[in-house]
Amino acid sequence: MKAIFSALFILCFTIFSYSQTSQDFLTSGIQKARENNLQGSISDFTKAIELNTNNFEAYYNRGLSKDKLQNYSGAISDYSTAIKLNPNFEDAYYNRGNVKAKKLNDFKGAIADYDKVIGLNPNDREAFGNRGLSKIKLGQKEAGCSDLNKANELGYSKAPQLIEKYCN
Repeated sequence: MKAIFSALFILCFTIFSYSQTSQDFLTSGIQKARENNLQGSISDFTKAIELNTNNFEAYYNRGLSKDKLQNYSGAISDYSTAIKLNPNFEDAYYNRGNVKAKKLNDFKGAIADYDKVIGLNPNDREAFGNRGLSKIKLGQKEAGCSDLNKANELGYSKAPQLIEKYCN
C-alpha cells in the first residue's frame, strides 16, 4: 500500500511540475514567432489564451502571427480582443490599423485606429505617417499632407519621400 501512495505522489508531482502556465505558452509562442514557426506560435498563443482568457498579450501576438500568414480577418479579430482587454494597448491599435490600411484598403477604419494611437501617444511618428497616407488615399490631401509634415517633424525617416511624392 505504501508503494502505491509513493507512486501516486511521484506521478502527481511530475504532472504538476511540468504543467505550463499561460505565461509559459506566451513566452514559447514569442520564441517560435521569432524563429518564423508561425503555426507553432499560433498554437502556443492559443494554449496561453485557453489557460487565461484575459491574456491580451497572447491575443496580440497571435494576431501578429496571423497577419504574417495573411490571415487578416483573424489578425484583426485578435487585435480587437487585445484592445477590448486592454483599451490603452497602443501597439494593437497600430497593427490593426496597418492591416486595415495596407491589406484591406479600409482607410477609414485605419484612420480611426491611428487616431487612437496618436491620442495615446501624440509623438508616434509612424502613426502620423500612416494616418497621413490613409487620408491621402481617401482624397483628403491637405489633411494627409499635414500629418506627413507632422511625421517629418517627429523624425519619421520615410516622411520626406512621402511628402515629395504626395504633397508637392
